[in-house]
Amino acid sequence: MFTASYSAEQQGELATRLISFLSQYSHISNNYIIEFFTEDLWNTLPKTWQLVLQDLSYQQIADLLLDSKNEDRRYPSVWPLSLLVLRATAHALAFPRESRQERGTVKPEEFLENQSQSSLLRHIFRKHVKPKKQHEICKLGTLVKQLCEQTGCSRVVDVGSGQGHLTRFLSYGLGLSVTAIEADRSLVAMASKFDRQLVRALEKENQKKVVLTTPDGNLSQSSPRHVAGWVNPGASWEAFIKQLKTGDSFSQGPPTPTGPSQNRHRGLNHVVQIPSSLGSTDSNTQPQDLTLRHQLKSEEELSAVKCCSCVKESVCPEESSQPGCPEFVLTGLHACGDLSATLLRHFINCPHVRGITSVACCYMKITTKENPTPPGLVGCTVPLTSGQESLPQEFGYPMSSWVRGLPGHELSYKAREGACHAVEDYMQRLREESELLRTHCYRAMLEAFIRETRPDLCRAGIQTIKKAHLLPFTEYARLGLARIGLPQLPLDPERVEAMLKQQSRVVVYFSLSLLLAPVVETLVLLDRMIYLQENGVDTQLVPLFNPNLSPRNFVLVAHKFQENTSLYFF
Repeated sequence: MFTASYSAEQQGELATRLISFLSQYSHISNNYIIEFFTEDLWNTLPKTWQLVLQDLSYQQIADLLLDSKNEDRRYPSVWPLSLLVLRATAHALAFPRESRQERGTVKPEEFLENQSQSSLLRHIFRKHVKPKKQHEICKLGTLVKQLCEQTGCSRVVDVGSGQGHLTRFLSYGLGLSVTAIEADRSLVAMASKFDRQLVRALEKENQKKVVLTTPDGNLSQSSPRHVAGWVNPGASWEAFIKQLKTGDSFSQGPPTPTGPSQNRHRGLNHVVQIPSSLGSTDSNTQPQDLTLRHQLKSEEELSAVKCCSCVKESVCPEESSQPGCPEFVLTGLHACGDLSATLLRHFINCPHVRGITSVACCYMKITTKENPTPPGLVGCTVPLTSGQESLPQEFGYPMSSWVRGLPGHELSYKAREGACHAVEDYMQRLREESELLRTHCYRAMLEAFIRETRPDLCRAGIQTIKKAHLLPFTEYARLGLARIGLPQLPLDPERVEAMLKQQSRVVVYFSLSLLLAPVVETLVLLDRMIYLQENGVDTQLVPLFNPNLSPRNFVLVAHKFQENTSLYFF
């Protein structure tokens, strides 16, 4: 499997080249495709480019422009050298998005027998989980387990845990002690509900109620703990530890017992025989007992649980600031915006965090000096509570001193938003000549009509219109205008038809911006690698997920290794 691991000198040189390249083509990456007509974007391209690009078929756009692996480049005409350089340099600078094992595959092997059910997960971990998430929790969970073994940690903190799918696999499937924290209380309650459903499914599957122990007779510490709380980017790591310990807590049942006295908690304790192959359907897997302790409570009672006497095991006990505080591994699966950057800073600064696996997403929500409150974050700043330490403002990009010092390092909101698109999915649409390709043209056409009536209304938030590609443009326009409170506008049929004939040009221009998207993502992730390097920590960047299924597929892996211990995973 490919892993990106560079020396400090190599990282710095690559960052310099990335910034120089992106600065040269910022006029493409910074433009919005919905402004194709209003800003006459086609004519911003060199005339020599227009001549060779305007006649490309959708298949050729995918093969000749976007597909970095395609070696059969039969150009229908002679391309200008500047366009060839753009294509070659973009592919050369971007981190490879596929592992060697999955190169050329559309679907991961685990879905060959059943497209909606991963063969690597038992059914109890697939319930409520879409194929994409099944693939992710299996891959990342296995990596987190490996990192725990290398660092000697059995505790994990899952940040931005959502409905707890990864948390359940880590705890019930891999036997780790997990504290999950999520800002949305409704998702936390749902995670607890799904935990209880999993417990009941295991009880039913084993058809008996007995408390199970590990081979050495000790109770397992696999029951997860859920905490409802927003991780404040401006708070210190000490405040983060305190939040994990004292925040509003939900539990699927009784927490991990800490001694014989825990058996006196009110409620009935149910035991289930759990085979070791929780994370696998391989019949050759050797059995290994895991302990599960389930306290019968109503869902209403559990939803109201606070951090009380029945929740004894947190990531750090009361003496969290003392040297004896347990060490743990941080993980975040598609932690949005600045949350990924915040976790990296806690990893560096907190002495109790031994390792981290970070999968980022929503780069457009990253704060920058030029745009400290990007769309989607306005109003999300939560004041520090009493006792929290106020820190100097730090931004999600750039994190490293090196990138911050390079001229032209700035990345616009649009460039970062473009880096979140699914390149592989768009190539598939092109090769299938999907009707979905007309949606960008529709939106750009509507933008032109809107601005003629309301010049002050730019990039109005129409959002996705269901099955827009199946609608005639007039119906699409009617639905879109209603969403922003505008009356129906006169639509000249001849003008509408003339715009629709330019759909292939819209597709080409959007494909050019997609060509740059992986380069922008590479710079954001490289900046984080350099930040860790500047703080004395080596890291690996691994394309862990199949990009056709999970577009944000890179995971940053790092741990604070002891002397004579190397960082190696693949």
